[in-house]
Amino acid sequence: MSGGLLIAGAIGAVGGALITYVWRFSERRQREMPADTVSMVPPGAESVLSVLSSSAVLVDSADTVVKASAPAFALGLIADDRLASDELMALVRQVRRDGEVREADLVMRPTRGAPQYIHARVAPLSSRLMLVLADDRTREERIESIRRDFVANVSHELKTPIGALNLLAEAVGEAKDDPAAVERFSSRMHLEAERLTKLVQQIIDLSRLQSDLPSDAVAAIEVGELVAEACEHSATEADDKQIDVIQTVQPDLFVRGDRAQLHAAVSNLVENAVTYSPQSSRVLVNAEMVGEDVKITVADNGIGIPGEEIGRIFERFYRVDPARARSTGGTGLGLSIVKHVVASNGGAVDVWSEPGLGSSFTLLLPAHHPEIEETA
Repeated sequence: MSGGLLIAGAIGAVGGALITYVWRFSERRQREMPADTVSMVPPGAESVLSVLSSSAVLVDSADTVVKASAPAFALGLIADDRLASDELMALVRQVRRDGEVREADLVMRPTRGAPQYIHARVAPLSSRLMLVLADDRTREERIESIRRDFVANVSHELKTPIGALNLLAEAVGEAKDDPAAVERFSSRMHLEAERLTKLVQQIIDLSRLQSDLPSDAVAAIEVGELVAEACEHSATEADDKQIDVIQTVQPDLFVRGDRAQLHAAVSNLVENAVTYSPQSSRVLVNAEMVGEDVKITVADNGIGIPGEEIGRIFERFYRVDPARARSTGGTGLGLSIVKHVVASNGGAVDVWSEPGLGSSFTLLLPAHHPEIEETA
């Protein structure tokens, strides 16, 4: 079989997708290699391997790397003219023994940095050369891990209100001859149903935000109206706890974005401030122009957040105090929604907090100037 046919057979066996990659190899290694080692590479191999989408490596019968693409070096597959992974080297030797094309998912653990997840395929290129193709699957693995965690968390969170509703339904049935008990249990069923509805809606909202699809409802938004609506959303709870929600908004402030999303973000911050503030306290909501940004700050003098927890409060389902959050009906998704809303609308979020003193959340959003748009 000619060199060209051998190459075609190997490429067909591993099914490598073709895209443009510049094939690079070390001139120093080329000069230092014996002439017979260099000549064992079939004619035309470089031109074919240069367009493989995978990182490509040629390994000779002595387990020495003859040639390797730049992506292979960048991926860390090569170390001192050898394959860096013992598992990958073992796969090459198996293929060399029986000539069967093999593939496997491997984890490379560098001395520094996070583990790398690689899908490798090995095929015989000739009697003396093995072709190794490797795809970096680290990003895909990370996404899959996030998906698994999300599904597990959602399942766990849904069990609580659903379980409560089942127990309360049984209690109502057993207390059918006690109108006061029925009323009490039905009231609790209503609260659990509201919590379940809120949780499902927030899961839907967060899924939409994480889809990275641009919103179809982008418009100019008057910040004063946005803040007023967000404060109105928590007015009943604030009245019940005798909390003054004080709004200070600079006039004629505008941002451009998805109104429903931004309303959800500011409302979540105001709701959290009211929920975690003590009776007869104050929540301050301030909006002003800072440079080319609109700065919206929601501050309270509530329980505060420990310094070691601040870096995690925007994670999905993360709660600083799970028991307290459940007693207040918290879902652990509110701040995650805030973070994604602000990011998808071109802004940023910052937080200051001190246990016992309170918290302050700040949204920075690009300012919008409707008068400039009208005259353009």
